[in-house]
Amino acid sequence: MSINNDVDIYLAIEKLGKNRNCFQLDDSCPPHKIIGWDSDNPDPQPSDDEINAAWEAWKAEDKYKDNRRDAYPSYREQLDMQYWDQVNGTTTWKDAITKIKTDYPKTTK
Repeated sequence: MSINNDVDIYLAIEKLGKNRNCFQLDDSCPPHKIIGWDSDNPDPQPSDDEINAAWEAWKAEDKYKDNRRDAYPSYREQLDMQYWDQVNGTTTWKDAITKIKTDYPKTTK
């Protein structure tokens, strides 16, 4: 197996808790290969499968941010909600934001 095209190898190795400053990549177009792992590095070189899995885990941890970003009303709409909530004594804006935060909870790392 090889490292997937979309993998940020540096982030994946960091996610694995390994020293990411002690390796060398080939110069090819993705997918890359690790061609050198510093022999003084106390961490063993991760396999391609470990790197791919770490990258997928890293992406999943932050998926809630993308979901929230897509679900939030525009700033203009939010300001309008806040204005009318102030005028009418309602909680439309707070309710809308709470629903989004509930629908897409923050993941714990």
